[in-house]
Amino acid sequence: MKRLSLTLAMCLTGSVTLAAEVAPKDVQFDEDGGVAVSLSGVPGDAASGAIIAGTKSQGNCVACHQLSALADVPFQGEIGPSLDGAGDRWNEAELRGLMANAKMTFEGTMMPAFYKVEGFIRPGDGYTGKAPTEALTPILTAQQIEDVVAFIATLKEE
Repeated sequence: MKRLSLTLAMCLTGSVTLAAEVAPKDVQFDEDGGVAVSLSGVPGDAASGAIIAGTKSQGNCVACHQLSALADVPFQGEIGPSLDGAGDRWNEAELRGLMANAKMTFEGTMMPAFYKVEGFIRPGDGYTGKAPTEALTPILTAQQIEDVVAFIATLKEE
């Protein structure tokens, strides 16, 4: 039925429109924490994902994980599992879910939720009375998540 609908849509419009970006509050996790639908509606770029994974001001995956593909990035972490072979261990939906909010898969994980904007505790008022009140933004954008997922999916066992 999906193929028929897609074919019909292409015939009527002459093209296929990709899905719109999914807002952080609208991410749908499956029972195992995976996210089947692209968050940006645009395929990820593995080269951009590698940059995000190794950049301190962005994803900074290497702060916690070892990653041979980014061997030129110094001081890689050891508190998270090695990401070598991660593309064989997890599928794209699982990787997307882990990036968006790893606590949906691993309850006690220290990994930050890179695409979450609510449900945080703001203890600042108890200490300074000056906790920010504005809405939080996700650590990474929907496209950055897709780029990192594309990169990690390329990390296969040799």
